[in-house]
Amino acid sequence: MERLGAWLAGHNLPDAAELTEAALGAGLAALALMLGWFAGRRLGGHIAAFWTSHLSDPPAGFQPRVCRIVRWLVATILLALIAVAWPWQPLAALLIGLAEASAVAMLALAVLRILGLPRWLAWMLAGLAFTAVLSHAIGGFSVVEEVLGRVGVRVGSRNFTLLSALTFGLTMLLLYAGVRLVNRILGHLIGQARGFDPTQKLLFQKLAGIAVVILAFFIGVDLLQIDLTAFTVFSGALGLAVGFGLQKTVGNLIAGIILLMDRSIKPGDVIVVGDSFGWVNKIGVRAVSVITRDGKEHLIPNENLMTQEVENWSYTDRNVRVRIPVTVAYDCDLTLAQELMLRAAVESSRVLDNPKSNVWLTAFGENGVQHEILCWISDPQSGVGNVKSDVLNRLWLLFKEHGITIPTAQREVRVREWPPAPENTPTR
Repeated sequence: MERLGAWLAGHNLPDAAELTEAALGAGLAALALMLGWFAGRRLGGHIAAFWTSHLSDPPAGFQPRVCRIVRWLVATILLALIAVAWPWQPLAALLIGLAEASAVAMLALAVLRILGLPRWLAWMLAGLAFTAVLSHAIGGFSVVEEVLGRVGVRVGSRNFTLLSALTFGLTMLLLYAGVRLVNRILGHLIGQARGFDPTQKLLFQKLAGIAVVILAFFIGVDLLQIDLTAFTVFSGALGLAVGFGLQKTVGNLIAGIILLMDRSIKPGDVIVVGDSFGWVNKIGVRAVSVITRDGKEHLIPNENLMTQEVENWSYTDRNVRVRIPVTVAYDCDLTLAQELMLRAAVESSRVLDNPKSNVWLTAFGENGVQHEILCWISDPQSGVGNVKSDVLNRLWLLFKEHGITIPTAQREVRVREWPPAPENTPTR
């Protein structure tokens, strides 16, 4: 009891006026949080619905996160106005600072999570934001800054402290989050533009992404006050690395940009490169993703598409002609057989009516009369072999129904002379 009395004597308890002001500040903070909750529920719902209707593929949980962002943003603004509206006493400033720091931390957490940052990183940044805002609210941020500035090491003419390390880390994380946010916004705006085709949109999105990264680099250099002359030797080493070790990587990057600019290969095209046949799924920075009919995804370097021969089935026209060889016997009715071939092609679901299908007699073969069915399809990405199979199955039934025979290979063996029997062979 004596120790408690001594502590109470050394620390003045808040008087009635200070308690009243603290209660008023707490009430205003609670009112700001309630208004933020109401704004997130009403205004946030309308904003989320608007963005969802304009986004082609909104991420999972997009609408609740937008509501949370609006909620904590409104609460943060109102609490900041309350904090600067009156010279609050320490107890009231502490209560308002706690509410404001919590709102800022939750706002940072919601924004970082919607940008796709890892959960641990988002919580760490939210904790740092809470500490910084609370320290500023109670007037202790300068003390924390002074303590962090004292701990460090000196290398040459520069002094590296915990404060500089923390500032560097926060700046890099904020720039990273800003780059992701700006890239998403620019990607959405370019994707909604009506004056460009899909290939041009993809090209502009990649160029915009590169420009945003370069701009963020120079902003970071300016904020951190980094002397670029210190990177002279590093830039020379980087140039040598690009010239030798990263030559292929840079070459693939430039080749990808050229492919997007001349639009010779576009996402959705059906191409043949060497043994790879499939439709282009994505043109990346390093390689082009080609999905085959077997469901396998081939990653072909961009340089290969620039230097090798590429067969593009849908470069100017998506219509592809399919050739189906058929052989019939010599003793059948050729006119009827050709009519049945044409009928089997026309009745196939994927064969186009225009251009019209046709049947050609190509040769009088060794075993029968050889024909070729020529039909057109407009969806080569769905495969060609299944079209041939469908037409041949229909033709088999039609040939069976009308008595058209398909010749089989026949061989006639003639023996000019039998070898003489051995002398010791017993006779019957």
